[in-house]
Amino acid sequence: MDQYKIIITQYNPQYAEQTVAMWRDSKEQAIGQKEIHTFERHVYFLNHLLAEQFHIDLALMDENVVGMIAYNEEEISQLYIHVDYQGMGIGHTLLDKVKEQANGRLTLYTFEVNENAQRFYERHGFKIIGRGHENEENLADIQYEWIAK
Repeated sequence: MDQYKIIITQYNPQYAEQTVAMWRDSKEQAIGQKEIHTFERHVYFLNHLLAEQFHIDLALMDENVVGMIAYNEEEISQLYIHVDYQGMGIGHTLLDKVKEQANGRLTLYTFEVNENAQRFYERHGFKIIGRGHENEENLADIQYEWIAK
C-alpha cells in the first residue's frame, strides 16, 4: 500500500463532502440500493451524530478520500473504501489500526447481500455471531465478532 502514498488520518470536517460521496457510492455498489437519505442529511449524520459517538479515520490519497472507518474500542460502525481503490489493502490497514486500539473484541454488522464484505471480514478473523439486526435499508444482515488471540 505504501506505493500508493495512502495517508491514514483522523477525520476532519473539511473532508465531509468527499467522505459522504465516497461512502454513498461504495455502499450503493455493495448493496445495490441507493442511499435513502439526502446528501445533506448524510453530511449532517457524519459530522454531528457519527463523529460524536465514534472515532473516524480517513484514508487519503493526494488529498482525496479513498476510505473511512468509524469505530470505538468495541465496535466498527462503518467501513467503506472508494470503489476504485478496493483490493489495494486500504481496508486491511484501517482494520488493523482499529484492532490495535480495541479492547480485545470487536463487533460489526454487514449486509447479507454484501458478499465481498463477508469475505473480507472472515479473511481478517471475524466470525458470525448473529443475524437479523434491524436496519433502515430493510436488508438482512450478519453480525460479526473478532476476538484477539
